[in-house]
This record gives sequence, structure tokens and C-alpha cells, in this order.
Amino acid sequence: MGSGRVMHGEAGAFIELDGLEKVFDVRRRVGRFRRETRQVRAVDGISFRVARGEMVGYIGPNGAGKSTTIKMLTGILTPSGGRVRVAGIDPSRERTRLASRIGVVFGQRTTLWWDLPLIDSYRLAHRMYRVPDARFRENLDRCVELLGLGDLLHVAVRQLSLGQRMRGDIAAALLHDPDVLYLDEPTIGLDVISKTRVREFLRDLNRDRGTTVLLTTHDLQDIEQLCRRVMVIDHGRLLYDGGLAGLHEAGGSERVLVVDLEHEAPPIELADEPSVRVTRVEGTRQYLAFPADRSAAPLVARVAAAYPLVDLSVREPDIESVIAKMYGERADA
Repeated sequence: MGSGRVMHGEAGAFIELDGLEKVFDVRRRVGRFRRETRQVRAVDGISFRVARGEMVGYIGPNGAGKSTTIKMLTGILTPSGGRVRVAGIDPSRERTRLASRIGVVFGQRTTLWWDLPLIDSYRLAHRMYRVPDARFRENLDRCVELLGLGDLLHVAVRQLSLGQRMRGDIAAALLHDPDVLYLDEPTIGLDVISKTRVREFLRDLNRDRGTTVLLTTHDLQDIEQLCRRVMVIDHGRLLYDGGLAGLHEAGGSERVLVVDLEHEAPPIELADEPSVRVTRVEGTRQYLAFPADRSAAPLVARVAAAYPLVDLSVREPDIESVIAKMYGERADA
């Protein structure tokens, strides 16, 4: 999807990747006594810029290279080729120097001390990052209030729910006022209330503090509610870089309006709406597909005016299918 790609943040870029590569040597057994080594290219020549204060979604299917990219941006992994800079720093060569500038949250791992109360992990971060006392108290109070952690500070981390632990991890990543926050699946497995709280906090953080945020997620609603720019990666390559509407257009994605009628009826027909189609009928329930970059409100109003309804719901597009379609079209081209 080269025609859909837009390079952002060229001037004053805070994060810079130029032809970034990461190749792993993977050994596997061949027969009973022999092993062979093959190379797996997890990141394959990615280039992009992120300006200070941007909040960018970095999405793709499992195994696309998202987490590997984040690990190179933090210095956990050393690139096999290309160039990466964060705030002018080479992460793998100056990891200690960079540590005070970045915050990292891996959704399926925690940086908190499992058997200790939450507050003890925060006190450790206070000392480790040498945060001035007044600044630490200010940041801690703000995170506790906005993330709803007041009743949890003296609870052992192992006793927290997934949503509570995730909010605790986000707070821990921000106590030293990092310039950039890397979030790897921050809402995975969370309930609706916890997701809403985390999203609101991140939106406020970016707006009020100007924190640069790079967000990897499978939840398209995270991207829709937080990011004006999205990058799509698959098989280690950047397929798209631009606005979310452009992604929907490039991938031809659709949302689905699920309509429960009072009585069984023939497939719903709406005059002058060629982009809306019934994909399935199950008794009184009908499924209407429509372009994902369109608002559902006008369609809901038209259906409600023409048919007796019991219920309505909207299903968001499956981001993996959108990306798969984009990748397939790219391969065909």
C-alpha cells in the first residue's frame, strides 16, 4: 500500500527509524540427530518518524513485528541493521541514559513486585530513577487519582485483578515523567470500565503533558479513540502510515449493524444505499455491512424509521482481516 503511506513528523522527530531490521537465528531439529539454523526476519527495513507529542497507533497481527520494534526502541534488543534514535539517543548503546526518558508497559508482563504492596513498587521506582521527592509525590498523587488506585496502594500486586494491575503498571511507567510512553497491548483482557478509564487517562496525559505515545494493540477502538495516526505492520514491513479513515479505505473494512426485528422479514433494503448490504439473516436478526469510515447514526435512523425493532448493536471491523486484505492486495500487486 505504498500509495497510502504518508511520512509524518519529519521536522523535529522524537523517534526516528531508518531501514530498521531485526533477524533472529532459529534452530530446529531435522531428523533424529541433526539440527539446522534458519533466519527469521522479524523486522524488515522499517522507516518512520514520530514527532514529539504525537500519539500513534502501531498495529498488526500476531507475529507482525510490533513487540520486536518496541524492544529495539527501548534498547532491550539490538538491531541487526538500520538506524534507530529516540531523543537523539541510540537505545541499544545508551540504554541507561535513555531509561529516564522513556516509560514502557507490556500488557502481558508486569514491572511490579508480585508479592509486595503496590506502593512498594512505586517507592522503588522513586529511588531507581532518582525522582525528586516533591515531583514523585505530585506524579504519584495524579496517577492514583486519575487511574483510581487509591484503595489499591497497600494491596499485594498478586491480589490485583488484571485491570487493576494494568492501571498500576501504567502509573509505574509514568512516575519519572518520561518523554515517551510505549504501550504494548495495554487494554488486553480488560473489562469495559477498565478500558474506558485507561483510555481517558492516556488521552489526558497526551493532551496535558505532551507525552509522546506509541501504542500497539489489537483493539481497534483503542486506536479510534486515542490516535489520529496509525501505522500498520505485517511480516516485519510497514504497509500503511496515515489516518484511520485512510486505513479503512485502504483495507476496504466494514462495520456491521446487527438488527433484531420484532418479526421475521425479507432482507432489509435501503434505497440509494448501495454501500449497505445484508450479509446474513438469522430469523428476526439481520446483519448489515457498511463502510467502516461511515458513521452508524444515519443508518440506524433509517432502519429504525422503516422497521419495528427490538434491539440494535454495531460490531467493529476485525483489524486482523483488514490487515490481511491489505497484505494480500500488496502481494498481488
